[in-house]
Order: sequence, then C-alpha cells, then structure tokens
Amino acid sequence: MKLRFTKMQGAGNDFVVLDGVSQRLALTPAQLRRLADRHFGVGCDQILLVEPPRAAGTDFRYRIFNADGGEVEQCGNGARCFVRFVRERGLTAKSDIRVETAAGIIAPRLEADGEVTVNMGAPVFEAKRIPFLTDSDALVQPLEVGGATVEISAVSMGNPHAVQVVADVDAAPVPTQGPLIERHARFPQRVNAGYMQVLDRGRIRLRVYERGAGETLACGTGACAAVAVGIRRGLLDRSVRVSTRGGDLTIRWEGGDNPVWMTGPAVAVFEGEIEIDER
Repeated sequence: MKLRFTKMQGAGNDFVVLDGVSQRLALTPAQLRRLADRHFGVGCDQILLVEPPRAAGTDFRYRIFNADGGEVEQCGNGARCFVRFVRERGLTAKSDIRVETAAGIIAPRLEADGEVTVNMGAPVFEAKRIPFLTDSDALVQPLEVGGATVEISAVSMGNPHAVQVVADVDAAPVPTQGPLIERHARFPQRVNAGYMQVLDRGRIRLRVYERGAGETLACGTGACAAVAVGIRRGLLDRSVRVSTRGGDLTIRWEGGDNPVWMTGPAVAVFEGEIEIDER
C-alpha cells in the first residue's frame, strides 16, 4: 500500500501527519510502528491522523499514535501541527477550529505570525481522573523509583504527567529514570515523566520522557502540565516561557477551572510517499 504523508515538527517534536479525510485509513499497530521507525520508515515521535468530525460542532477528529503503535489521548505540539496541516492542505479555510480528540474537544487557532495557539483545557489534579494511585490529596507526593524516593506532582492534560522540579535539567536522569516512572505501578495507564528547572517566575527549562515514545525534543502537554504544577506550587506566574531542547513555547494559565493556553511553532518539513506492507 502506498501512503502519502507530511512530515512536520513543533519545537522539535516530530510527526508523520496523514490525511484521513480525503481517504479512509485504518493502520495496524505494526504499520504505525513501521512509519515511526527512524531507520526503516519515515521516523517520528508520533503519527497524527486527521479524520472527518464525529462530534457535533467540531470541524475534525484528531487521533494520535505513539511510535510504539499505541493510541493516546492528547498531544499539544501535534495539535499545532494539525492546524497548519489542515489549512495548508485546503481542508479548511478557518483560522479557529474545533477538534475532537480522545481527551475531549480542543480549540486551536492559527495566529497572524504563523504560530498556533491551542486551548488545551483545564489541568486535572484529581488522582483518580489522572489516573494515579494514592491515599493522599497532597500536590507533591513521594514516589519510589529504582530504590530511591523522588517527589512528583501528578496532573492530567488529557494525558497523565508526573512532574519533578530539578536543580539542573541537563543533569536530570531522564533516560534512566524516565522509563521507570513511565511504567510505574501507581500509574495504571502509564505516564509522561517531566523534569522542570525553574529559572525565574516567568521561565522554565523542561525535558520530558514521553510514554510510548521516549525522550522527545519537546512535549506540548508536558509543558502545560509543568507550568500548571509550578503555578499551583507558587513557583511561577500566570504566563511562562518554556524552553525545551527543540525550542520555546509560551504557556498561560489563570488557575482554577480555566483552560491552559499554549502558543508555539508548527512547521511542515517535507511531503512524501512510502510503501507500507498491508498487514
């Protein structure tokens, strides 16, 4: 099967984007893994599938698959690429669109300068909704990882995150500890492990080990989760510049039940066609 695709990136978080509006696509986990493979496929952190809307009042349905072939609920950097894709492919003329995801409806907007702003919804700190297994309502909780105890804050941005505050993000044990947190028994649906260094009240540095993808150059929901945790802990102001290894994002949250707003770049890298085994 020949498959047309667009390779895109948002702050270095890279995607293979597929048009499921003009054609019907139903790829198997094995085919998705092949697409994401950086040696035998196109190579990406996630695969994004654009589909016709199913929910009333929405313009599109947006599905996200990690590099391991598993479908996940949300991807912030992907949402920005999604907007650029549907505009540049002529699938919509709107600058503001409403998109159905597995985590609910999001509302991204293409800005005049080419960046994209996304309403990511309100952060969820209620443990059972993340889900996170705990007997405490404390924002900061101990987690036993690899024979040591670390302090994390659990939050959902449509997908689960465990955020740590670290002194130096470059020295953080992301590649070794991240996989252990990702599959920790207290996170029954696995979790994204975030490492946040607070520079001042308006700036942080961030690294994220994403479930099903490993460490990525940027994670949009991870940036939203980290800022929400930092604001709740009194460490950050309402608008924060998040520096990732792939670029910068601006995250704004007024607290409470208000949505988190994320603004950042979305870039088409190239288009192509790949032969995928039909199995």
